[in-house]
Amino acid sequence: MMTGRITPDREAVLDLVVVGSGRKQATLEAVIDTGFNGYLVLSSNLAHRLEFQLVGNRRATLGDGHSIVLDAYLGTVIWHGRERAILVLQAEGGQLIGMSLLLGSRVTLDVTDGGNVTIDPLL
Repeated sequence: MMTGRITPDREAVLDLVVVGSGRKQATLEAVIDTGFNGYLVLSSNLAHRLEFQLVGNRRATLGDGHSIVLDAYLGTVIWHGRERAILVLQAEGGQLIGMSLLLGSRVTLDVTDGGNVTIDPLL
């Protein structure tokens, strides 16, 4: 089980360990975004610091309907205690966990200030 919390701004957040090139690691707080169908969004500063491998770019449609192009990297996260290779998109504005990373999980939110966020594997 992975755990997080509900912030005073009503965001469900989770601490996530991200592993880059040369086993460089960063622990970061990421917001669960059920409107994002990708895996993970990180800032350019963090993506470069971890030396992720650039693999191209992806078109993304934002919540306001605008379409943008984002750089895409190969990255690794520790997910349910195991390393998991994922596609990381680079964008400013905060770290986001998307539905592709959550696939195969049960997410439970106790939506109160400081409420619990739990993520359990389904398999």
